[in-house]
Amino acid sequence: MEIRPSMTRLLHPDVPARPGGVPVTTPVYQTSTYELPRTAEAAQIAEAVAPVGYYTRYGSPNAAEAEAILADLDGAERALLVGSGMAAVSAALLSNVRAGTRVVAQTDHYTAALTLLRDVLPSFGVEVTLVAQESLQDAVDDTTDLVYAETPSNPAMVLTDLAAVRAAAPRALFVVDNTFASPYNTRPLDLGVDLVVQSATKYLNGHSDVTAGVLTGRAELIDRAWDTARVLGPTCHPFEAWLLARGLRTFPLRMARHNANGQAVAEALAAHPAVTAVHYPGLPGHPQHELARRQMAGFGGMLSFTVASAEAATAVLRGTRLARNAVSLGGTETLITHPVSLLFTHGDTATGIDPALLRLSVGLEEPEDIIADLVAALSAAASPGRRGPASPDGR
Repeated sequence: MEIRPSMTRLLHPDVPARPGGVPVTTPVYQTSTYELPRTAEAAQIAEAVAPVGYYTRYGSPNAAEAEAILADLDGAERALLVGSGMAAVSAALLSNVRAGTRVVAQTDHYTAALTLLRDVLPSFGVEVTLVAQESLQDAVDDTTDLVYAETPSNPAMVLTDLAAVRAAAPRALFVVDNTFASPYNTRPLDLGVDLVVQSATKYLNGHSDVTAGVLTGRAELIDRAWDTARVLGPTCHPFEAWLLARGLRTFPLRMARHNANGQAVAEALAAHPAVTAVHYPGLPGHPQHELARRQMAGFGGMLSFTVASAEAATAVLRGTRLARNAVSLGGTETLITHPVSLLFTHGDTATGIDPALLRLSVGLEEPEDIIADLVAALSAAASPGRRGPASPDGR
């Protein structure tokens, strides 16, 4: 699949002109409200969807700029920027369900999304069926109202065949979390998906300094989601929107590097004797590699791998120096986590996740430095009390 965002459009988004001289960089509109005209036009502004000059909970010039870029990246009619990835997921689902709605979703999701599906929606009378990711297309039919998928899934890097699910449930509203792939590698709307949600905190911003989320899709779906978000209030404030728009200007450059580094690290780990499995769709040995080649333009910087035991996984986690033990993903730095340990801290079960599995968000460092850090940690885990050479930054 060939997907290449236009750097020109990213650097020159189609946003409304501002009065007076036009700044090269959009300023931060750090205000909570705007003075309105003392005419009937004020009511028209108040009734508009996502007005940019009314009240910042409804919208802002900075949000509008980021939304224009995000809609273009996804090939969407419209985009809606909100305060977090979970705000995007919540707005997408809550604006399209009611008592009696039949939802089919995967069992493998981001933990908070799974809580929304498993606990919150059923409390409103929504019928939610959770199935194994590889069985999703077999579990949907003409009676399904909404399908929710995440691909690749967290943390096992399993793919959902979006075109096949669309064909199996032609009348259902199809919502997909595309955070791991990003629009650089997959554009779900091109594969029949109706509404895309992403944590803009991750690859879209790319600098680990913003919390935001985005929905993209047809205008009527975005308008409906905006009305839900207006009530629930998950605002993406002007400075965060400004930071996001700034990060988006280097998005294709960063993603090309993430893809290259992810592939190099995955291949190195797959060749290491202490690693028992590597879950990365860019490897020929991945069970869904052919699907990944059809559905993705590149394979990203996210992967997971297993070692001999949970104890060995903990030792590797403690042994890295360049890779930091931190949640989230998609920033410039490499991050490593032990998912089972984190699931327990959130009160969730670790069913289906190997205790010996580690998740890696491969950053933008030199690939040989990332690999050297992991190899040293793997060696130290195999020989307790020993640690390989320090990483290049001396940590």
